[in-house]
Amino acid sequence: MPEITDLAALRAIVADPPPFIAEKGIDHVDAESRRFLEASPFFLLATTGADGTVDVSPRGDPGGQVLVLDDGKSVAFADRPGNHRLDSFRNILEHPRVGMLFLVPGREHTLRINGHARIFEDPPFAADFVVKGKTPRLAVVVEIEELFLHCAKAFLRSSLWDPSSWPSGDDVPSAGRIAKSQSGTHVPAAAIDAALSVDARTNRY
Repeated sequence: MPEITDLAALRAIVADPPPFIAEKGIDHVDAESRRFLEASPFFLLATTGADGTVDVSPRGDPGGQVLVLDDGKSVAFADRPGNHRLDSFRNILEHPRVGMLFLVPGREHTLRINGHARIFEDPPFAADFVVKGKTPRLAVVVEIEELFLHCAKAFLRSSLWDPSSWPSGDDVPSAGRIAKSQSGTHVPAAAIDAALSVDARTNRY
């Protein structure tokens, strides 16, 4: 099968975007984008290591937990308990450019932010990140280089928010089954699922 190796060959197949799409990025959070961010309880964080490896990490909190700072020039989010691998943070230290994709349940459009990230300890706005009495020690501030709306086509194709399209529980392996398959452990999948469930509920914040 033919491999595409340069932009000219790619553009021979995919036409240039119209100007209003090619030039739609802005460098700040506008009023309506702020409302979208305030409603979003979930985003994906993409980072790149110094060696070029890429990581995408899910981030979830109650809506409004991403703060808009510096008159819309930056956004900030809290660090929450995770798996302690520090994949995203190690990448930010090595290569601070990040990408963020914000979702709102039931909405088929998304908001994307690309920018320059920095990690801070005990920031002055930490009180705004308190959930269930827990104050995070670390926060990430992203200086916005590009913010833009992403259209609904991917969600329409996937029917992501349509419950009638969702697979049944038997069709999708549990986290325990996946972990057992990947690790080769002799621990039963049900035991792994139970442990993961307890950890998620007790160490959420």
